[in-house]
Amino acid sequence: MNNKKLNLTALTALVLSSMVGAGVFSLPQNMAEVASPLALMIGWSITGIGILFLAISLLLLSRIRPDLDGGIYTYAKEGFGELVGFCSAWGYWLCAVIANVSYLVIVFAALSFFTDHSGNVVFGDGNTWQSLIGESILLWIIHWLVLRGTQTAAGINKLATLAKLIPLSLFIILAIFAFKIDIFKFDFSGAEMGIPIWQQVKNTMLITLWVFIGIEGAVVVSARAQRRKDVGLATLLAVISALSIYILVTLLSLGIVPRAELAAMKNPSMASLMIHMMGNYGEIIIAAGLIVSVCGAYLSWTIMATEIPYIASLHGSFPKIFKSQNKNNAPSSSLWLTNGAVQLALILIWLSGSNYNMLLTIASEMILVPYFLVGAFLIKISFERASKGLLIIGAVTSLYGLWLLYASGTINLLLSVILYMPGLFIFLYAQNQNNNKKSLSRLERNAIIIIIFSSIPAFWYLLHI
Repeated sequence: MNNKKLNLTALTALVLSSMVGAGVFSLPQNMAEVASPLALMIGWSITGIGILFLAISLLLLSRIRPDLDGGIYTYAKEGFGELVGFCSAWGYWLCAVIANVSYLVIVFAALSFFTDHSGNVVFGDGNTWQSLIGESILLWIIHWLVLRGTQTAAGINKLATLAKLIPLSLFIILAIFAFKIDIFKFDFSGAEMGIPIWQQVKNTMLITLWVFIGIEGAVVVSARAQRRKDVGLATLLAVISALSIYILVTLLSLGIVPRAELAAMKNPSMASLMIHMMGNYGEIIIAAGLIVSVCGAYLSWTIMATEIPYIASLHGSFPKIFKSQNKNNAPSSSLWLTNGAVQLALILIWLSGSNYNMLLTIASEMILVPYFLVGAFLIKISFERASKGLLIIGAVTSLYGLWLLYASGTINLLLSVILYMPGLFIFLYAQNQNNNKKSLSRLERNAIIIIIFSSIPAFWYLLHI
């Protein structure tokens, strides 16, 4: 049996690797496309404050309620009941599945830098049939690694985290020397875009959130930590490191080439910037770094995605079948569910021709409710303990969650309603399986009916826009 636990270094690497994945390599173009330097500085300030308070909330909850393994799911269930807990678990699991799909897609989109040229598309944007075959092979290799146990996967992840920091550090150093203040200040407020500053700031929110998804990694696998107090510390260390990297990469890029030129670059845009700074070798360095980085992030997300149905099944929110573990203590049934869903999604991506940016938006939307509930649970605890400090931290975290829901826009909210709907049938099956159906309150039963029926007009609206 593989009973080894994760130490502080492994937990920090897990969180950092799950956050610093594909997003950072496309961040220059993604942000330049929607916002000016001024709007980006405001956007990062809001995100920095919000995400640090979220990290502090997770740290405090891991210390206050060390009995709650699984974090994101168990906080919601303990605070607000069976249905809210399931919705948090389902939203988080879907986010993880979509994130894993996006990572596989961007790996093969990066490989297209080496294989594709005019008139000969092999991997394209990661959505060709050749990409589908390669993505499927990589998917099941990672599946095999995770089946060998969380400790084995986490050890490989530590090496991948170190490897990804090398090209990122090189980019930041070169960008500091290449930075020109005149380029950075040109059209500083984005007047040429014709979009108000506040709208530009709103447009950055799902992008900035996307690169921080994974912040909860140590909390999700808290049951496998050597020391419970390391869970919150690992989260805070990883968030501060990631925030520093993202701000430097984004703002320095706007001082290398004009914003409009950066916005038009093909992703991963960091590769094009490296060519600008050091020639064709720069593209090779970034493409290789992206592939290593994404594989590490994908491994982290597979671990976290697998843990949620397993923990939820132990509490009766997911069907009993997902309780099973193999001889290495890996939640095997949950892993098969997760990677089966990823495989199906890859096929749909190939059929529909969707790309990384579309997946980014969907994944970011599905994590909004679970993150909001973290702050809401801390607020509830603050009243129970009559603590003003906990109340302030929980309130800021919750306000950040509400702001993200507002900034995401109506269409994305409607899409999330549709994606939550099929999960409710799984929830009702699990409740029936565990003889808990009668324990649901009238409010919970009414909420299920409202979500199911509201998804019908939401689906109709999306089809007609």
